[in-house]
Amino acid sequence: MKYITSINGREYRIEIVDEHHILIDGRTQHVDFVSISGQPIYSLILDGRSYESFVYETEEGWQVLMRGRQYVMTVEDEREKRLRMAGGRGAAESNEFHLKAPMPGLVVSVPVQEGQAVTKGQVLVILESMKMQNELKSPRAGTVVRVRVKPGDTVEQRQTLLSVQ
Repeated sequence: MKYITSINGREYRIEIVDEHHILIDGRTQHVDFVSISGQPIYSLILDGRSYESFVYETEEGWQVLMRGRQYVMTVEDEREKRLRMAGGRGAAESNEFHLKAPMPGLVVSVPVQEGQAVTKGQVLVILESMKMQNELKSPRAGTVVRVRVKPGDTVEQRQTLLSVQ
């Protein structure tokens, strides 16, 4: 099966060859992808390089926190994409991005405020979880339209922290 995966707005064509091989844009990659202790934390070995990531599903797609960076991804098979495009969905998608907590934690800092213009990659929230501070960055340029948390707040996984339009 072939899939179209969009990560922070960039598309990749992925085909699953077998249990340990995938094609990414036509290039063969050796992979090992395992959930750790049944949690949403995954071990990924891609062509001999090891990564740990925290992965969870949202209404917008998937959120992946890896190496202190948060990625927004969507995955759909070719048939789903053709049907969506034929139906016209996607042309008028929501203009607002909701930054959600990738895991439970403590808000350490919110270096932005409502009405502030932000750039792609700018830190929006610093969240402490499992004794690590994670910088949650904006996947695109825009304006902060609503901040829902403040430093010192304890948040749950998938809780909306702020919105960017």
